[in-house]
Amino acid sequence: MMTDRVSAYLAKRADLAERPLVSGALEGVDQAVVIPVLAEKGYLRHTLESLAANPAPDLERTIVICVVNNRTDAGAAQVAENLDTLTTLDALVRSNERAPLRLAYVDAASAGHELSAKEGVGLARKIGMDWALHVLDGSPKRLRIILSLDADTRVKPNYLAAVRNHFETHDAWAAVVDYAHPLDGPPDHAAAIVCYELYLRYHELALRYAGSPYAYAAIGSTMVCRDEAYAAVGGMNRRQGGEDFYFLQQLAKTGGVTRIRNTTVCPSGRPSERAPLGTGQRVLRYLSGTQDEYQLYNPECYRILKSWLALACERWDSHAKDLLAEAGEVNEELRRFLRDNQFVEVWERLRKHSKTAEQMRQQFHGWFDGFRTLKMIHHLRDNGYPQQEMFSAIATVLGWLGGSVDGIAWDELRHNTAEQRRLLECLRTTCASPT
Repeated sequence: MMTDRVSAYLAKRADLAERPLVSGALEGVDQAVVIPVLAEKGYLRHTLESLAANPAPDLERTIVICVVNNRTDAGAAQVAENLDTLTTLDALVRSNERAPLRLAYVDAASAGHELSAKEGVGLARKIGMDWALHVLDGSPKRLRIILSLDADTRVKPNYLAAVRNHFETHDAWAAVVDYAHPLDGPPDHAAAIVCYELYLRYHELALRYAGSPYAYAAIGSTMVCRDEAYAAVGGMNRRQGGEDFYFLQQLAKTGGVTRIRNTTVCPSGRPSERAPLGTGQRVLRYLSGTQDEYQLYNPECYRILKSWLALACERWDSHAKDLLAEAGEVNEELRRFLRDNQFVEVWERLRKHSKTAEQMRQQFHGWFDGFRTLKMIHHLRDNGYPQQEMFSAIATVLGWLGGSVDGIAWDELRHNTAEQRRLLECLRTTCASPT
């Protein structure tokens, strides 16, 4: 039976009739993997093969929903490849082959079913996740999980089991799976991926140092949540880019985002213009040479953030004007940022609706969320704390966290790709370590 929350979402927010799900039998399904597909037939095959390498009992309980999509303004080549993919998926589904994968698909690509010219991967994910929610409603199991992948992302053979075990043993609301981009492409592409992933790892570790509840990488192919969590946040947003950031932010606000550390997803590092944000665009920018990619947010921004988060949570019963003055003692630009973001009015409203320190902490982090955290960092960057050379910044944050890399020559890293890879492996291990 559906919870009231899931029932309300399906009734009010899920438009399932417009783009139907094509599937085989659905009995016994209590988890769903959702994959948006945009002219990626070859990549999708490898992704599905990696899923199929998971043990049969895990596959038996899992439906894999492929949302084949393009916009109304898509080029002829994209449309043709998508139609070919739909034909292939339809044959697999209708052959009634239950092994090794239980496949389903949604046509969001053919004439009359496309996304609008202003929509993209966010809506594609939403279509698939809404259908996943509907399918999971048929399961009598208490734990029903929605997993998000991309068509060019491979998973490990323990992926499904590790995700389920995490939710069973941690009573998790939502989670992100550990990730590692493959580094086996052409040397310049591999260098671009190493550079980008070093940025992602640095930012995550620095946020962890600061005590932020938003200290995770926002990558769409790592996201997992309960069915109730999906409904509670109003489902996936329709953004063309950054949909993963905002979805995870809402999950963090409503029940928290934990980390699944004993398996790995491997997102592609290919250059791409399909989305305005993310890996593909960053790789393209690196390869274009239009700006220095070896620059990171100044570590001092995170030290200021750490002081501010601690101050706000410790002084939860203080009046806003007093707290704003104390923020100015931490850093004058912090005080100016808070003032410009109507902190006094917001803080007094939060105090009015909070009776305990824990209630105030939750409400404060709901306001000072991942997006506002980035806005503060950008304000500091533009007002006295410019970006810093990548490797000196990483060394500083690692030092704050008590980490190190044996024998590394920090001042020579810029032109030593082998040592950059060694540093990345260290950060991957550090990010995968418990807080």
